Amino acid sequence: MTRRDVLKTSIAASAYVAGSDTIRIGVIGCGGRGTEAARNAMRADTGVRLVALGDVLMERVQERRGELKQQAPAQVEVDDDHCFSGFDAYKKVIQSVDVVLIANAAKFHPLHMTAAIDAGKHVFVEKPHAIDPAGIQVVAAARDKAKQKGLCVLSGLQSRYHPGYQETVKRVHDGAIGDIVAIQETWLRPPYVLYPRKPGLTEVEYQACNQYHFHWLSGDDVPQTLIHNLDRAGWVMRGQAPVRAYGMGGRSTLQGEIYGSVFDHHAVVYEFAGGVRLYAFCRTIDNCYNENSSVILGTKGRCFLTQTRITGETRWQYEGPKANPYDIEHAELFKAIRSGNPINSGDYMFRSTLTAMMGQFSCYTGKEVAWDQITASGFYFAPRPEDVRADMEPPVKLDASGSYPVFRPGVTSLL
Repeated sequence: MTRRDVLKTSIAASAYVAGSDTIRIGVIGCGGRGTEAARNAMRADTGVRLVALGDVLMERVQERRGELKQQAPAQVEVDDDHCFSGFDAYKKVIQSVDVVLIANAAKFHPLHMTAAIDAGKHVFVEKPHAIDPAGIQVVAAARDKAKQKGLCVLSGLQSRYHPGYQETVKRVHDGAIGDIVAIQETWLRPPYVLYPRKPGLTEVEYQACNQYHFHWLSGDDVPQTLIHNLDRAGWVMRGQAPVRAYGMGGRSTLQGEIYGSVFDHHAVVYEFAGGVRLYAFCRTIDNCYNENSSVILGTKGRCFLTQTRITGETRWQYEGPKANPYDIEHAELFKAIRSGNPINSGDYMFRSTLTAMMGQFSCYTGKEVAWDQITASGFYFAPRPEDVRADMEPPVKLDASGSYPVFRPGVTSLL
């Protein structure tokens, strides 16, 4: 068989023309992460052409098209007819490309991932991959369908492609710190990407633009941010899922409409079947101590994963090549597409997203959440993603104080 035959057989459902030097990509979600994902893709493969952009707002589509065209003029080929806006823009992006980069509000990731795979397109899906149990089950089904079709599914959990992390985790698995007894995961930072209200937007459009601060769109900070740390912990634990979690959190400082309906601090304890405990913390408040770290404690030493360093009986510091894991993961994606050997991140996408949900739901309700409980649940944050419209009644509204209400641990009941 020729290379063309192999690619046509392996990726038969894809619009990608086997043997062609060009792979057409499109972005759903023209915020910072979607724009950077387009840059990662174009840096990763000189044959990539950005041909379609979609977002809730046409204004953002036009802005990002201009920025990207200026930075990569030879690779950006988005004409006016392929600039799409609105909550149904994803359908038009998918129709126009070979590879879909999904980086909009996480509520829509399961729907858009499924639509792309049904259409025979390879997908890159940013984290979190869903925000509720019903959504992650849709992701699992799409993951399995992609495997059947020979399509690539790449997760935005880029730690897996960090050369230093890879070597450090390997040494932990080889026994450099002995048996793992506990893990501490921390991400403390100021509020993330605040989008002020602009005239002319409906309430739902405003919330979608400021999506990181609305639970029904982003899933809040444990799935949105701490998921990177939780994914690294799951990796170190060789793919084990925690059996239970309990947490606490709330809104202590942030007030006003721009902060939406999310908490500003969370703390979660996860327990694994063998007794290992994972202590996880995140906070989004200005003028506080900040840290992003992953620390693994063992019987013979400690691993500071984000510093690629091990202490104790074994003293080691990674000194290998340094590279951008965001670029590396996209390079691997396009290598897989061109070779006809698809990659699929679906297993750790599913596990890490559900782990994050366990912690978030426990913080919201004040209840313990078990792995078996959340995997069996069909709960979703209303409305369903396919029912979201710009002119609909918003799921959360400003109260008399000018803020959006937040969940109340001990009072709120979800699962």
